[in-house]
Amino acid sequence: MSAEFQFIPVGAPDDPRIEPFTQVRERDLVGRRGLFVAEGEVVLRRLVRSPAHRPVAFLCAQGRAERMEAILEQGMAQLGGSSPPGHTADSSPEPLPVYVAPQSVMDEIVGFPIHRGLLGLGRRVDRPVRPLLAGLPERALVVALHGISNHDNMGGIFRNAAAFGVDAVVLDATCCDPLYRKALRVSVGAALETPFARLAPGDDLVSVLIEAGLTPTALSPSGASVLAGWTPPSRAAVLLGAEGPGLPAEVLRRCQALGETLAIPMAAGFDSLNVATTSGIVLHHMAAARNA
Repeated sequence: MSAEFQFIPVGAPDDPRIEPFTQVRERDLVGRRGLFVAEGEVVLRRLVRSPAHRPVAFLCAQGRAERMEAILEQGMAQLGGSSPPGHTADSSPEPLPVYVAPQSVMDEIVGFPIHRGLLGLGRRVDRPVRPLLAGLPERALVVALHGISNHDNMGGIFRNAAAFGVDAVVLDATCCDPLYRKALRVSVGAALETPFARLAPGDDLVSVLIEAGLTPTALSPSGASVLAGWTPPSRAAVLLGAEGPGLPAEVLRRCQALGETLAIPMAAGFDSLNVATTSGIVLHHMAAARNA
């Protein structure tokens, strides 16, 4: 096993060392003060190799210890062994703890039967929006989210963003957290690899995108143009709003003046798609155009 990790047996749910993993669902609601929980094999793999969000500790059931070891070893191999997760040149060389508990004890720790038996604790890194956008390549594709409060939709959007090569995701101040456990699980860990940043309250989403040299393109059933006949600009920002209210009328007006508003044609009598589904359709179109 790599020296960057230390497997530690845990025999009781009140062991103070595993306190951050206790009562996971309740902690989801109150927050973790800069930490987040990653659940399941696929998400843990992305946590280990995340370019920004670093692992702090792991917890697994005894029957999953060998699988956890393989996940961590493979993650280190993908990093080339040169950048141990959770460490920097100035940080402590102490190995990251991997706590191992009997399944019944792990269930007591987390507060419910956790069949996956694999958890990780990560430390979030919050990026400023403007430096993130300033570092984009000459040809860039950004997803900009307004008022997305459903964690399933947030996770689905990030999964699509990763699948179609989005360079960054920008969230307004009212969006939910992409690193919330459920959103992270739905995204299959994509939020750990796709760069994202959140605007401060009062920041204007469209203005920030324009300042970065991005053309704002809003998706709406009332869009002035049809997606299928549209050619994306070389630096595009796709704006998506919450299901139901969608994007505010003022945002649509400004996008039409400064860029474009797009609609996805649908069958008569039906004019609404799930926002995550919408993101997949438009990002596929844009990726195909960019790679043509």
